[in-house]
Amino acid sequence: MALRQNYSVWKFTWDHRVPTRMPQGARILSAQVQHGRVQLWALVDTEAPVVQRNVVPYGTGHPLPNGDPGKFVGTVQLDDGALVLHLFDQGES
Repeated sequence: MALRQNYSVWKFTWDHRVPTRMPQGARILSAQVQHGRVQLWALVDTEAPVVQRNVVPYGTGHPLPNGDPGKFVGTVQLDDGALVLHLFDQGES
């Protein structure tokens, strides 16, 4: 399926304390640290309504809750690698 002209890749700053607001149906492409902050890049329909997206972190070796943690988004390293987080997308709320 060809993408309509209203699709674009946007960047979102991730904050573990609050859901990330992004257009409905956005496809998260990657997670990386940029300038000391975790960023998510997503393919979005620029005309879609904005919803809350739940992206949750799990540390290396930490137990995961029962069940599926969601779709893996990426691994990021903070504090010069002292903190490694694995991010999972639990969908829209």
